[in-house]
Amino acid sequence: MSLTKSAEHAKGNLSGLGAIVLWSALPPLIRLVSENIGQLIGAALMFSVASVLLILINGWAPVRKFSIRYLAVGCALFVSYEVGLAVALGLAQDRRQAIEVGLVNYLWPCFTLLLAVLSGQRQASFLLLIPGVLISLFGVGWILSEGGGFSFQLIVANASVNPMSYGLALIGAFVWAVYCCVVKPLSQGKDATVLFFVATSIALWVKYLLSDYNLADVQPMAVLELVVAATIMALGYVGWNKGLLTGNLLFLAAVSYAAPVLSSLMGSIILNTTLQRYFWEGALLVTSGSLCCWWATRR
Repeated sequence: MSLTKSAEHAKGNLSGLGAIVLWSALPPLIRLVSENIGQLIGAALMFSVASVLLILINGWAPVRKFSIRYLAVGCALFVSYEVGLAVALGLAQDRRQAIEVGLVNYLWPCFTLLLAVLSGQRQASFLLLIPGVLISLFGVGWILSEGGGFSFQLIVANASVNPMSYGLALIGAFVWAVYCCVVKPLSQGKDATVLFFVATSIALWVKYLLSDYNLADVQPMAVLELVVAATIMALGYVGWNKGLLTGNLLFLAAVSYAAPVLSSLMGSIILNTTLQRYFWEGALLVTSGSLCCWWATRR
């Protein structure tokens, strides 16, 4: 490999790693924006700013470049996921619960690999795949049992305190898994994510205008949090794309499965929230399960 290609390869890996770190900070930042600006309008403003940044960085691609099927299916799944996750984080009763909701959403990697195998897109060893999915689910259950040992009664009791928030996060994990599996074949090598970001911001504005939410008394720090969250969202997308194009895909995929633990750490720091031992145990189980699923498909 030439020095130029080696340097480009290294830059791609660094860009991908940077995206993973940036996205790990995003759920707690979304929560801060929701607290200080408002659940719906905060998300709408954040996606609007991120959309503008992406257009400035990547440019605007005409709609006619993309197939109708790709736009319809991809946009529906992308918008549903992003709106659902923003609402789920906003509806969390406190910051600790917001971090838990974010972790539930991180079931999407193992769901993605499971769907890819079931749909015939990937081959895998079911001796590793099924245990991997079960380990990840067990990790979420362990957290929802709050250190009382794995108990379906405790899981149901704790989840029923805020079923909408946990439910949206779980549904979002499935929706994003479907998005990851169906969009690539439909895209024909083209990327309409900028359009999807714009569509998400429009959907959030419509939802806000049809709701009875009022704009909170916005402080300068809240505006800064909004800009930082939107910038992280946009730069994370740009960095991940560069990583996919020029980096080591297997390396980036493996590292990305550490995101549940990294995101929990970021959430604990950004939201100034102490997480108990059982939470970290559950986060490690979710990560271990996802890695197990990934290893099952490496052939």
